[in-house]
Amino acid sequence: MNGNSSLIDHFTKNAGVYDEHNRPLAPIADSLHLLIRLILKNAPERSRVLCAGVGTGSEILSLSSAFPEWTFVGIDPSSGMLDVCRERLRSAGVLDRTELIQGYVNDVPQTESFDAALSILVAHFLKREERLNFYQAICARLSENSILINAEISYDLNSPEFTSMLKNWEAVQLLMGATPESLADMPRVLREMLSVITPGETENLLIQSGISMPVRFFQAFMISGWYGRKDS
Repeated sequence: MNGNSSLIDHFTKNAGVYDEHNRPLAPIADSLHLLIRLILKNAPERSRVLCAGVGTGSEILSLSSAFPEWTFVGIDPSSGMLDVCRERLRSAGVLDRTELIQGYVNDVPQTESFDAALSILVAHFLKREERLNFYQAICARLSENSILINAEISYDLNSPEFTSMLKNWEAVQLLMGATPESLADMPRVLREMLSVITPGETENLLIQSGISMPVRFFQAFMISGWYGRKDS
């Protein structure tokens, strides 16, 4: 998976304002993080957790405060996002429990074995043909019976309901400062710039990757989340 260089440049350029830009959506993120903590509450006391597309470190900050013995590996192709992540983790006193890697999941040695892995709002940035390899790469680094949690923008853009859902999605974008021009361009962005696939397609890809019975545990408009255990 080579990644999209223009997308990486975008995240690197905007890393310093990324969290502020997304602050209006904090209630959604807080709800998702709460459910993630509940799903993982019975993981081993000294779990090692992989965060694919770690961004500014929100998932690590959420989990590290709840599970003080856990350690983390965060990977992201954007140097700017990792710089912000590093400073946030340092300020929270958890940088010493975290290894940060600039790159992609395949850059994490396969000798690593994780008790859980997270991919939160990452997969829709990958091309459709890259998705299976992405999920497979994560699963290959999970120990047997460990949990993968995945959340992404996922919806049937050809469904009759999409017109109504798009209005809700536009309301979300307005909270984040969208312009009339960007709102008008939203259908094209979802279809062409992002890789938004249906929930059924996502579930099938997770199963093909080695996750048995993925469970959809979260939905906030077009954001959906699943968890499942790696096949034994």
